[in-house]
Amino acid sequence: MKRFHVHVAVQDLAASTQFYSTLFGMPPSVQKSDYAKWMLDDPRVNFAISERTGAAGLNHLGFQAETDAELEGIHANLKKAGTDIVAEKGANCCYAKSDKYWVQDPSGIPWESFRSLDSIPFYGEHSHKGALGAANDGDSDGVDAACGGTACCPTTMKAGKPEPKPACCNG
Repeated sequence: MKRFHVHVAVQDLAASTQFYSTLFGMPPSVQKSDYAKWMLDDPRVNFAISERTGAAGLNHLGFQAETDAELEGIHANLKKAGTDIVAEKGANCCYAKSDKYWVQDPSGIPWESFRSLDSIPFYGEHSHKGALGAANDGDSDGVDAACGGTACCPTTMKAGKPEPKPACCNG
């Protein structure tokens, strides 16, 4: 059974973690120095927050599939919707290795459909700064400027077509 996914960018992870833990009546199922996730059953949602995406607010929405068949079923629906789709197989993002499909709705909101394959000890593909997941562009601030401070990038569209991602986002 699919699970709805919401990812919110926050400015204060500790305060936001406390707020959402109180709201949901439980601590996060995954908690890192820059990321927290609750896998709720009522309602069935994968709710994640992070400090890694710049401006606070909605980062993206999506669906988490439990099987390859579910993910491909979502992909088939996306094809029927006539939207441009960006496929990412074996993507490393948000402490997980996943197969994904990215689209944007008519208002420009990114939607991620994914199936997690495994957990990984860092935030994204090019965020190897210890196990904490800070993106690494070689300087001392721990932020990869080419990725706007994140190594886990929702797909962006321009004139209805997917824009290429920086190399740090699995290009």
